[in-house]
Amino acid sequence: MTSRRETLLILGASGDLTARLLLPGLGGLLALGRVGPLSLLGSGRDVWDDDRWRAQVAEAFTAAGASGPDADAVAQETRYLGADVTSEDDLRRLLAACDGPPVIYFALPPAVTEKACRALVRAGVPDGTRLAMEKPFGTDAASAAALNDLLAQLVPEEQVHRVDHFAAMSTVLNILGIRFGNRIFEPLLDAQHVAGVEIVFDESLGLEGRAGYYDGAGAMVDMIQSHLLQVMSIVVMEPPPTLNAVDVRDAKARVLRATHVWNDDPVRFTRRARYIAGEIDGRRLPSYADEEGVDPARKTETFAQVVLAVDTWRWAGVPFTLRSGKALGSPRTEVAVTFKPAQRVPSGLKGCSEPDRLRIGIALDAGRVGLEVNISGPGDPFQIDPVTIESDFGPGELPPYGEVLSGVLEGEPVLSVRGDMAVDCWRVIEPVRQAWRADDVPLEEYPAGSPGPG
Repeated sequence: MTSRRETLLILGASGDLTARLLLPGLGGLLALGRVGPLSLLGSGRDVWDDDRWRAQVAEAFTAAGASGPDADAVAQETRYLGADVTSEDDLRRLLAACDGPPVIYFALPPAVTEKACRALVRAGVPDGTRLAMEKPFGTDAASAAALNDLLAQLVPEEQVHRVDHFAAMSTVLNILGIRFGNRIFEPLLDAQHVAGVEIVFDESLGLEGRAGYYDGAGAMVDMIQSHLLQVMSIVVMEPPPTLNAVDVRDAKARVLRATHVWNDDPVRFTRRARYIAGEIDGRRLPSYADEEGVDPARKTETFAQVVLAVDTWRWAGVPFTLRSGKALGSPRTEVAVTFKPAQRVPSGLKGCSEPDRLRIGIALDAGRVGLEVNISGPGDPFQIDPVTIESDFGPGELPPYGEVLSGVLEGEPVLSVRGDMAVDCWRVIEPVRQAWRADDVPLEEYPAGSPGPG
């Protein structure tokens, strides 16, 4: 924990991201005593005064269970300054109001974040400044590389935190413990023993009023390009010598550099679809194309699937299926590793039709790990039946954004996406986007509440 006072400067402080995720995450850190001396400064274009901002901060802290002198001091002393974050003069005024080296959190749309960074280059930032920004980082590989170059004019790479809250979920981080803390799993996780891996985030939620962002992104960019590729890199990476940022991010980056669409054929090995009207848990959903704010001509997908290859010594030849969909009747959020059949089943044993599987849940709130194996049943000892050995694990002591902010405030970027990784994530899906833009892959439909496209 740092001992010098620093300022968390939130740009976009009056927005939904700040109220729903950032402030509760900070409150969670304060509740656990995991924040050093801190000043909080909010800024946005909305005309707020200090009292309104302080009330929002206090409400978020209370909901997160943050009480005591540290939380009270942050909530009572925080300030709100209205500003145009693309204005060089306004940014200088904000930086001058910071107490100690600023941690600047861009809770802003990507296009505004880029304009703010250009203005910061002109204004200059103090030594020790750290930057944290949300996805998507760029709009393709070229723009992500250009944005990396822009940020390099402000601070060194290790002071840039490209936030992916999926990588900070305890359910995802649990993959590290399962892989590297168990002798029975790690030696079997390779092409010799694994038939295939699925990384799935299917959810029952529909658009939920997010057309302003989602209709320009779709499931491929919103989920696979960012979150699921990061999860895959944790599943696939070689054992790092330590869990510090250099070792972990080096291991993940090597995975992404080796990743491409299976057989380099995005027409055959991808699918896209969007939901039409249907019902989920008694709730009627309209067709995606009829949702408020949606432009049907964009052909934005709400379901995306891609099969990838990872051409490393360990994983060459194993298909990785990444999939995410909205408004699905059977939510499924997991990493599923399917093992190859037993090398030889002795004559006389009956059954053994189901492969062994390791399932690791990656839900936002809690997870489950399950191992599906074949055993002799209680009746005929020569009859093999599948069983599942399961254990639940909780959501962790901090919400994902609490973990994100912990890394940012401590200057520990192990959970953030490195610049080269951000570029490679776009490179991996670019052939898919080209094929979809050319309509080489049909846009299928599925009713809301169904399992997805047939």
